Amino acid sequence: MSEPDAAALLAAFDLQLRGEAPDPLPAGVGVERDGPLMRILYPKGGGFIEYRDLGGLEGADLDELIARQVRVFAERGEEFEWKLHAHDRPADLADRLLEAGFVPEELETVVIAPVAEVAGEVRLPDGVSLREVTGRVDLERIAAMEQAIWQDDRSWLIDNLEAEQAVDPDALTIAVAEADGLVLCAGWVRFVRRTEFATLWGGGTLPAWRGRGIYRALVAYRANLAAERGFRYLQVDASDDSRPILERLGFVAVTTTTPYIWSPPTA
Repeated sequence: MSEPDAAALLAAFDLQLRGEAPDPLPAGVGVERDGPLMRILYPKGGGFIEYRDLGGLEGADLDELIARQVRVFAERGEEFEWKLHAHDRPADLADRLLEAGFVPEELETVVIAPVAEVAGEVRLPDGVSLREVTGRVDLERIAAMEQAIWQDDRSWLIDNLEAEQAVDPDALTIAVAEADGLVLCAGWVRFVRRTEFATLWGGGTLPAWRGRGIYRALVAYRANLAAERGFRYLQVDASDDSRPILERLGFVAVTTTTPYIWSPPTA
């Protein structure tokens, strides 16, 4: 198979995955439009800014758009994320976010692959099994594993994934790899309606179990699900740890993304 064209993949990513709200929305999630961007409000606090592009806004007009988002969340007393991509314009957008009080988190690489390139045999180490999960008990086990890996609070995952499954169970599949009752790795795939894309999330693996092909197996399993449903592409926001694995599987880097976080001032 020929090497996918990164520019064409990026164009498809921008057109199909950016600036559109999930439909249907999980219970309690609100969406507000403000000019070229979309503001997502979560029921238990916090939010997210997304857009396809900023419609050529720059200078003082762009600063005012940013300031309006800050005012909305400041009034709510909540932090929020502005998801910045490396190819977003204008070129000084990151500087303007910093001036407005945002703090950048770890950069990730957006990688995309044709589903057919990744789907295939699911190879697990001896003693490791893989299954799909839906119940809250398993979501709690996933959150506990993620918390053990990242050393921060991942309890929000439980309610978020449960709400997604409740409103549109066919659009989300969650799978875990286990051994002797212990969750070793978990990942989920979102089948994005009215697009050619399935998107992969999660994938954290307990340190003692890394390097055994568990993450690769979970990627292949989810790719197979996407192939069965007729999706054309897989997309991942890849960490520095997972990017090399994904690239060996046929994923192509098309841009980078950085979460810029604004938090209310502390008293």
